[in-house]
Amino acid sequence: MKEKLPINPTILTWARENANLLIEDVALKMKKSPEAIEAWEKGDSSPTYVQLETLAYAIYKRPVAIFFFPEPPEEVTAKKSFRTLPESEVEELGPRSLRVFRQGQAMQIKLEELTDGKNPAQKKIFRDLRFEPRGDVVTMAKSVRKYLGVDIAMQVRWANTEVALEKWRGAVEEKGIFVFKDAFGGDEIAGFCIYDPEFPVIYINNSMAKRRQIFTLFHELTHLLFKTGGVDKQNDAFVRRIRGDNRRIEVLCNRFAGEFLLPKEEFNRMISGVRIDEEGIERLARRYKVSREVILRKCLDGGLVDHAYYQEKSARWIREARERAGERTGGNYYSKVATYLGDGYLNLVFQSYYRKSFGTNQLAEYLGVKAASIPGLEAVFFGKRQA
Repeated sequence: MKEKLPINPTILTWARENANLLIEDVALKMKKSPEAIEAWEKGDSSPTYVQLETLAYAIYKRPVAIFFFPEPPEEVTAKKSFRTLPESEVEELGPRSLRVFRQGQAMQIKLEELTDGKNPAQKKIFRDLRFEPRGDVVTMAKSVRKYLGVDIAMQVRWANTEVALEKWRGAVEEKGIFVFKDAFGGDEIAGFCIYDPEFPVIYINNSMAKRRQIFTLFHELTHLLFKTGGVDKQNDAFVRRIRGDNRRIEVLCNRFAGEFLLPKEEFNRMISGVRIDEEGIERLARRYKVSREVILRKCLDGGLVDHAYYQEKSARWIREARERAGERTGGNYYSKVATYLGDGYLNLVFQSYYRKSFGTNQLAEYLGVKAASIPGLEAVFFGKRQA
């Protein structure tokens, strides 16, 4: 008879129920009988360590270590975290989005373990900068740009949107906010953030166009500067259903992202003499590495286009983006994992490993991959850094 793992069976039940799965669902995914899964949850038997890794990483999106805890960890639910989102909107979040949200919470636990509970960034933007919901968005944008150390001239010099996304992500991570990616399984949600006084995180939907990902990064950063979690949705009609500071924050998040990425005074200077059509909008979008929607919104706010033109173009561009997303292929596995985890997190994990803080199995857990995949991921990450 094999030796049982010293896991807490109540946490197996807790993890399954929080994933909105039945015992039969887990049995099907694990290719086991429902009776076997039930025996694990009762403590009569236990999965092997390999089976536990499958449960943790592939099904429940949790770190393996959590199943050895004496009791389930206290977690902030999506409803509490996304307090600016109407309750009906939270309830309509798809299962894939909720799994990524729980994955974000798991990453916060991993960050705490890796750093002994102390954010390693020398400067932390979410502590150093404070704003009020009624504040001036232009002043906010200038303050954040100065803090990140990126001026508009530097932004224009970046080679393309892919480089811009990488540079912006690195600038934000350097100031204490870890930015992760995933494919949310749809295009309704562009990203979200989870606030924490030590380890706030941002998740970006990698299925979106890179220009949109850049906008989402700064939409979510604004939420964190207001010390709240938030969601960036393609359709922001829900904003009309909320009131008070919650509504002001949501409106401000969008306005901030647009003003930060293309300041009003810069836009006014560059728009002079530009023909307001799709070609002109695309040319400005390429110059500043922003979405066409950012330019279009500024044209609307400046009275350069009417609301009907704005609605028609915006709706068509969203449809086109959906069609392009459906044509994409998976790409290289190791590159995808490295992109999802990000340089900041990978550097932190590998540095801890090289200091012999833990072994190969623990390294695989922190990376969310099987041990056999570590060399390939390591080669991609360090090859990229040396390129």
